[in-house]
Amino acid sequence: MTQTVHLIDDDVSFLRSMGRRLRSQGFAVATYDSVAEFLLRPDADGPGCVLTDLQMPNRDGFELQKLLAQSPNPLPVIFVTGKGDIPTSVRAMRAGAEDFLTKRADSDELLAAIRRAFKRDRGEREARRQRQSARDAIMGLGARELQVLVGVVQGMQNREMATAYGLSERTINYYRTLLTRGLDIYTSVGLSRLVSEAGMSVEELAAVSRDALNQHDRLS
Repeated sequence: MTQTVHLIDDDVSFLRSMGRRLRSQGFAVATYDSVAEFLLRPDADGPGCVLTDLQMPNRDGFELQKLLAQSPNPLPVIFVTGKGDIPTSVRAMRAGAEDFLTKRADSDELLAAIRRAFKRDRGEREARRQRQSARDAIMGLGARELQVLVGVVQGMQNREMATAYGLSERTINYYRTLLTRGLDIYTSVGLSRLVSEAGMSVEELAAVSRDALNQHDRLS
């Protein structure tokens, strides 16, 4: 899917000229004269970056940056503003902006910022894909397999799990075999890494395990 520069500015003349400038460099560009219009775009899940003014009526650039950070598709933000100062630029960068430029910035500086933002978006998108894949693998486990996984992540040996869970060590061995074969991961380090890749804490994993066990008990 083509990466798009989403250009947002309430100055229509700047919007047109910047749009032409970026398209002449081979970029796909979508233009919006307000944050509200941008938020209604049909391709909200698409890749790219946001190039936005800071001071705009109603919702400004900082509010947009916050909304994007909280969204499922947090596109990198580049501020291009006519009025910028050091405290404002520091605030933007601390909140995760890719760059903070003035509208007088030269083409090389602007294009370099866009390319960095595209690269960042690709990396973050892949990281989200891997995190979701790891989470899906864990959520697809059975109740007892999840319980064993919790024990593995906590550093417990099979006999310790058997005592803690009120099961026989043979039963723990059985479900551990199902766990490792199902995930195609055969070491404790690998299993712990999967949980980390899923962005799950031990507490969250334990809660998922408890819910699965409760549901299993209700159905049995």
